[in-house]
Amino acid sequence: MQARSLIPVPWRDPLDVVAPYADEPFALALLSDGSRAGRWSYVAREPIRTFDRLETLSTELSTITPTTDADLPPFQGGAMGLAGYEWSATLEPTAPQARKAGWPDLIGGVYDSLVAFDHHSRRAWAIGRGVTESSAQARAAAARSMCDAPPRPTVRPTADFLACPASQPYPKAVADVVAAIGAGEVFQANIARAWEGRLDPGVAPFDVLAALTADSPAPFAGYLRLPGLAVVSNSPERFLHVAADGRAHSQPIKGTRPRHADPARDAALAAELTASVKDRAENLMIVDLMRNDLARNCRPGSVTVDAFCTLESFANVHHLVSIVSGRLRADCGALDLFASAFPPGSVTGAPKLQAMQVIARHEPPRGPYCGSLFWAGIDGAFDSNVLIRTLAFAQDETGGWRFETRAGAGITADSDPDTEDAEALAKIAAIRTVLERR
Repeated sequence: MQARSLIPVPWRDPLDVVAPYADEPFALALLSDGSRAGRWSYVAREPIRTFDRLETLSTELSTITPTTDADLPPFQGGAMGLAGYEWSATLEPTAPQARKAGWPDLIGGVYDSLVAFDHHSRRAWAIGRGVTESSAQARAAAARSMCDAPPRPTVRPTADFLACPASQPYPKAVADVVAAIGAGEVFQANIARAWEGRLDPGVAPFDVLAALTADSPAPFAGYLRLPGLAVVSNSPERFLHVAADGRAHSQPIKGTRPRHADPARDAALAAELTASVKDRAENLMIVDLMRNDLARNCRPGSVTVDAFCTLESFANVHHLVSIVSGRLRADCGALDLFASAFPPGSVTGAPKLQAMQVIARHEPPRGPYCGSLFWAGIDGAFDSNVLIRTLAFAQDETGGWRFETRAGAGITADSDPDTEDAEALAKIAAIRTVLERR
């Protein structure tokens, strides 16, 4: 059994804790906004091991006996990492097989030292694990030292920001998908358009994360630094959450309207979304898909829809959010569910594999976009986001940073190409606002 040490530490913004280490390979932060769903944040660095295959990760976690407590942070050590959208190609031979150059399908680390933050109670802990009590205390002390590092100077991020060249305009792609739906190929497909650019000299990916979370906080934001690569996400969407006792749920988002500065107009947009037959139908298709995904790994009769098309309002958009839950079978763990349900249905469509084939005809490989940042605890607990509102950074030969980001919409038989284009623009607005020179 591994020993565990938890040291209460004074509250600090999780961003300030990870900032001094943000340029280290495998520095990682999973960040919440303190909302109802966004209670916990985690910061870690220097994993004891890295992994790039699910089998390796499963073996790592199965060798550790859990000693977590329900009233303390849900994640007290284990694995954290990235599953790119094209990880699906290793899981399902009929999924599209092309990859985004330079990006791994699956990568992450096993961390025995981290800092956990409870935004609801404003408490924080340095957590360490080890073979002995003294080694666990040493690892917790290492996590504690992260909280003492001086803050990183703030840099306002600016960049060249351009729509990516494409073989056809986004409204044309939407029209093509509507035609595919009419032909019976799919019921819904989530098609994205892309933007690309280069950060100005002296600006780093972490600066973009800091600006995004300040301007438009989100419950499932995240940051991962890899050698020559970085992922910055300001995601509002949870993919899968599994408690240590096997209770699992997903919170798919489908349906969007922009926010408005005028309160009356903002309320009208929210009411319009709630009443929209098209958006509710779009959400229902993904709820049914997630019910099926959970049912493959959950006890018969345990899968339920706990909330349907609930309005949730974020800094820049209103969304319709549903909750689908179930209880895992005794022979299935969280990683089994994650692999079985990946990639998230809300960013693919229905039926999932057919929708992915349609997406592959209209988009190049996605890489991190629409994949997931996740943690997998030693007690079987698990949490993950959907990598929307996300930028993928790659360092060039000069040491500068190029990036790509995407935003899209769920296309159904009733989709209007110009309306769907406007939805994609509303979703990318926060990233554009942060990066574009003004």
